[in-house]
Amino acid sequence: MSTGGWSATRLAHMHEVMAGHVERGALPGLVTLVSRRGETHVDVIGAKAFDGEPMQRDTIFRIDSLSKPVAAVAAMILVEDCTLRLDDPVDRWLPELANRQVLRAIDGPLDDTVPADRPILLRDLLTLRMGLGYIMDPAAGEFPVQRAINALELLQGPTKPLDPPASDEWLRRVGSLPLVHQPGTHWMYHLGIDVLGVLLARASGQPLETLYQERILDPLGMKDTGFSVPSGKIDRLSTSYMPNPDTGTLALYDAAEESAWSRPPAFPAAGGGLVSTVDDLLAFNQMLLHGGRLGKERILSRPAVETMTTDQITPAQKEASPFFPGFWDTNGWGFGLGITTAREGIGPTPGSFGWGGGIGPSCQADPAEGMVAMLLTQLSLMAPAAAAIHADFWTLAYAAIDD
Repeated sequence: MSTGGWSATRLAHMHEVMAGHVERGALPGLVTLVSRRGETHVDVIGAKAFDGEPMQRDTIFRIDSLSKPVAAVAAMILVEDCTLRLDDPVDRWLPELANRQVLRAIDGPLDDTVPADRPILLRDLLTLRMGLGYIMDPAAGEFPVQRAINALELLQGPTKPLDPPASDEWLRRVGSLPLVHQPGTHWMYHLGIDVLGVLLARASGQPLETLYQERILDPLGMKDTGFSVPSGKIDRLSTSYMPNPDTGTLALYDAAEESAWSRPPAFPAAGGGLVSTVDDLLAFNQMLLHGGRLGKERILSRPAVETMTTDQITPAQKEASPFFPGFWDTNGWGFGLGITTAREGIGPTPGSFGWGGGIGPSCQADPAEGMVAMLLTQLSLMAPAAAAIHADFWTLAYAAIDD
């Protein structure tokens, strides 16, 4: 009898379907996890690279935007320490962002601005409402601010940790631009969490990776999570693939040998720079699912986790903040992670929280089901097969519930 309420037959079917994607050559391999009521099933399929070594349970993945919830937890730790306050301006720690100017029009000249109505707050970074980020407009390439963002290499798609400059120079570049929107008014993806990482390092007085190690990773036993992969573990790193924009065929993005993650980055990107494993991510998400505690280790209070996992974006802000088509119909945004607000097909229930990464990983914690589910791949979401692979996993993970 399954203590977690899982159907063995349906879990076997999930394996068959996911293995089918690998056998058809859509990707070299993957790892899935479903965990409920203390019963965890991990399925390891395929290889770490095409023609590579077999995938293992301890294979290391670039987790891309699954890094964002870790940054949010670190921020809430400093809030509970009273080192930071959610509604205090960030100017004290990030003087580069003081006295902001805001564009009069999103497509206007960079010098046609008005003063910001108020400073940027910590809350704005966590909720991605600082006023700068990805501009989700088909015509954005023609906007002066987008051309400036590209020239300064501030938003270049999937993280490559050796590309950006060091943190202080990166933030100086951010501060050289006007905001696109007034602070607190619009949701704009990604940039706010990278800014948050700089804030966390400065406010804590230690490198971001040290803050993570001491306050999150070591207490939770996340021994394979970090901003780089030590030389002794580099053979466990999977290879990531992106589609060729012209042909759609898969091309190498980053291999284990001489990987961009093989040495510490100049800029530890809080928004997308971490690597991790299925068991490390399970520990992190179980901590959140259990109200900030894992075993005897309390990382955050239950009220802090509840605040993190509450939708913070107003209906008017969703209406004014384009993202992927239909996203806001069933999703919101808390602190550093997405919130399910309506059920879409067979999948996470309202109140579930988690996120995914453009390089391929995806994870959700579902309080109503007491469940963590995870799909780890290194296949870009832009690949033709990616949408079907992810849709199949989430359907099958929830279809395997047998109570």
